[in-house]
Amino acid sequence: MGMLISDRRLRAMYTGGRAGAAARRFARAWAIVFGLGLAPRRWVTLEVPGRRTGRITRFPLGLADLDGAWYLVPMLGADCHWVRNVRANGGRAVLRHGRARACRLVELPAADRAPLLRQYLRQVPGARPHIQVDRDAPLAEFAAIAERHPVFRVEPDTGDDVAADLGEQAPGAIATTAAPPGAAS
Repeated sequence: MGMLISDRRLRAMYTGGRAGAAARRFARAWAIVFGLGLAPRRWVTLEVPGRRTGRITRFPLGLADLDGAWYLVPMLGADCHWVRNVRANGGRAVLRHGRARACRLVELPAADRAPLLRQYLRQVPGARPHIQVDRDAPLAEFAAIAERHPVFRVEPDTGDDVAADLGEQAPGAIATTAAPPGAAS
């Protein structure tokens, strides 16, 4: 991302941890591209009801994978809108990449986040200007910021026969496939 937009300008688009007008325009465009499946598999559109309006909101996000599981990390930290909406909705959301997949985002305890935060920065370059730790830093540096940066494991939503509809594992099982939950088959 640094080649297209400098890190300084990218951070400026999110002054105060909130997306400015330019960032919102980019986000709308990327949400469409990712949702249609026109980007690599790790790029998805998260759909979740707004915590106040109940209207579906869409956020373009990059997934990190580690040991066969997929994770979402908010580059702007715990107070960003998609995190607040997911928490208000009990972790239930939809990931879209070519087709919609219902999922449950399970928040990990801060003590478990450091290796995933490092993996996220290695795999999602657009987040690097926002998380002030080098992607190759020791795990102790990631542990120091873990409280401010939630990590969510993506699991299939097993309610209402959703797992069967998605072609996932039996209800109650954790998805450990190599493809992200929103990837088109």
